[in-house]
Amino acid sequence: MPHIWCPGCGHGTAMGSLIRGIDQAGIDQNKTVVVSGIGCSGRMPGYLDFDTLHTTHGRAIAFATGIKLANPELNVIVITGDGDGAAIGGNHLIHACRRNIDLTVFLLNNQIYGMTGGQYSPMTPEQAISSTTPFGNIDQSFDLCQLTIAAGATCVGRGTVYHNRLLVKLIRIALEHKGFSFIEAYTQCPIGYGRKNKMASALEMLRWQKERAVTEKKWSELSPAEREGKFPIGLLLQEEREEYTARYQQIIDQIQKGVENE
Repeated sequence: MPHIWCPGCGHGTAMGSLIRGIDQAGIDQNKTVVVSGIGCSGRMPGYLDFDTLHTTHGRAIAFATGIKLANPELNVIVITGDGDGAAIGGNHLIHACRRNIDLTVFLLNNQIYGMTGGQYSPMTPEQAISSTTPFGNIDQSFDLCQLTIAAGATCVGRGTVYHNRLLVKLIRIALEHKGFSFIEAYTQCPIGYGRKNKMASALEMLRWQKERAVTEKKWSELSPAEREGKFPIGLLLQEEREEYTARYQQIIDQIQKGVENE
C-alpha cells in the first residue's frame, strides 16, 4: 500500500497491530473515532476507515476528550508519537490519566522527531545523536509507562513492533478496558534515528528491540544491574476505577433532577 512513511519505518507494522487489535476487540466501526496529532504517527488515521480527526501538534488528547464528553458511547482512540504525546502534548497526557477518561492512547515511540528534521525527543536515550544533539543527548528520557501509572492511568502496557503478537494483545486489552488506557509501542526509525546511531537498517533496529525488551514477569526477577539498558514489555497495570464520563453524567443527572423538583 502506498504510504508516507520512510523505507524501514515501523509505523506500518504498528498500524497493522492496531487494526488487528480493533478487530479482536470487536468494537463497532461506526462508533469509533481515531484522533491524531502532528508527526509521523499523525498520518496513520488517513489510512484507516473510521471517522478520524487530524489535530494540531500535541493536542490530540484534548480533542479526543471533547469527543468523549460529547458522546460517551463512542470508542475514542488517540494515535500519537513520543514528540507529539510526551513533549508538547505531555501536559494533556498526564491530566487525561488522572481523570481516568475512557480513551485508548496508542503512542508510537521511535525515540526521535522523525518528520520535522530528526530533533531529539523526550524519549531519545542519553548520549544518542540527533540533529539537535550532535555531541550526544544529555537529557534523561522519560519512562512513559511509569509516568502514566503515576499520573493515574488504569490500564498501561508496552510492546514493540518486533513483538507483534504481544502488541496486538495489548491493544485489544486496552480497547476493552473501561477507563484511561495507554499503550506504548517501540517502533524503529532507521532514517531519522538509526543512521545517526550506528543502526542504519530496520533489521538492526528490530534486533535492538528484541535484545532489550524483557517480559514483565522476567523483569521482576532481574537485579538493578541486569535491568541496565533494557525495558519491560507486557501489561504493566490494569485496575478498576470509576470512569470520568460516568461521574460527569452523575452530576448532569443530579442537576436535572434538582431542576425537575423545583
